[in-house]
Amino acid sequence: MATTSLLHRTTLIHALQFSLLSLVVGLFPNHTLAQRRGNVQLPEGPGKALVEAACSSCHSMGTIVRSGGFDTPEKWREVNDSMIDLPEAEARTIAEYLAAHFPSKPERRPQLVDGPVEIEFKEWIVPTLGQRSRDPIEAPDGSIWWTGMWASLVGRIDATTGQMKEYPLPPSARPHSIVPDGDGYIWYTGNSNGTIGKLDPETGEITEYKTEAGDPHTAIFHPNGKLYFTSQRAAMLGRLNPETGELTEVSTAPRPYGIKVAADGTVWVAYNGTNKLGAVNPETMEIRYFEVPDERTRIRRLGIDSKGLIWFVNSSLGRIGRLDPETGDIKQWDSPSGPTSHPYSLAVINDKIWYNESGMRPDALVRFDPETESFQSWAIPSGVGIIRHTWVTRDGHLLIHQSSSNRVGLVTIKDLAN
Repeated sequence: MATTSLLHRTTLIHALQFSLLSLVVGLFPNHTLAQRRGNVQLPEGPGKALVEAACSSCHSMGTIVRSGGFDTPEKWREVNDSMIDLPEAEARTIAEYLAAHFPSKPERRPQLVDGPVEIEFKEWIVPTLGQRSRDPIEAPDGSIWWTGMWASLVGRIDATTGQMKEYPLPPSARPHSIVPDGDGYIWYTGNSNGTIGKLDPETGEITEYKTEAGDPHTAIFHPNGKLYFTSQRAAMLGRLNPETGELTEVSTAPRPYGIKVAADGTVWVAYNGTNKLGAVNPETMEIRYFEVPDERTRIRRLGIDSKGLIWFVNSSLGRIGRLDPETGDIKQWDSPSGPTSHPYSLAVINDKIWYNESGMRPDALVRFDPETESFQSWAIPSGVGIIRHTWVTRDGHLLIHQSSSNRVGLVTIKDLAN
């Protein structure tokens, strides 16, 4: 089978699907394609050329090598079909090659823990493949929204019917996360074009606000009506007044990441570039830092319980932790799958802590009960994505995603008292 033919078809498929990286294979020179392969040499065998052509249009070959792998062509096929649409014969050849050369890795399997809570997973594959769906939220009308970062779009799911609609954003936006306001507008962080954007779902009209930082990351609305956001690469925090368009941005510790608002109005920030949490005064933008023990600590996401305690993932050391802002006391617990489990997202539901072990394959969803200091965990059905952010619905359930396999999901907790 001619590789050129596959490249041409792959390029057309991705172009029709609005993928920003879709043209890599068809338009970029060979040395650029080699860079996308990450200088990784795949094993010889039937299907090698097809894998290099199809998969390197969106990620390096190193991604496959580092993956947890699957033992059967059927499982590889299930994952591949959620990433790219290929002719039957090519899809089958690729799946057989990957299963033969990249089986599952025992060391990447999560240490699952039984427990008393029952949950139910529901997942949707979003229409545009290759978009890296992520950061789902619930709008005031109960609809579920997500951002397709690589395709510069946001999408809407009717949770009752499953009907989906995608809204194109400016091609250079590459939105990192989204958040709804009380009127149903969808706000996004334009991570690549340095904007905060506002989408009107009724008209599709977009309003953009240009930031100084240039890489807005995660945003949240404050009860004062203003939007606060992190900018990771620029090491800045921002505040936007939607009424006036006024933007205020201040420098902060390296790589601010997750952001939450406490009941007392304090804006809390997690840092993925240092071992700190930050408490931001919403009016003055002054920051008070809390240092988490061990300089290797890196924190991606955080949450706040009903007592005002700050919960966080210690991603680099495989732990979750709790900060008491009143005393400064910090306590941490090892995640069930150990130091390489890489906890990522975090949410607090009825003072129980929900997070994922993103370093495992399958990605594991974990529940921690602070009262009993006990864990319970589940394998996420699709399992190869990475939950990068979660959202608690009004009913107390959890929105998740698997970005690598273009899925958005709802986790229904059967007994919310637990």
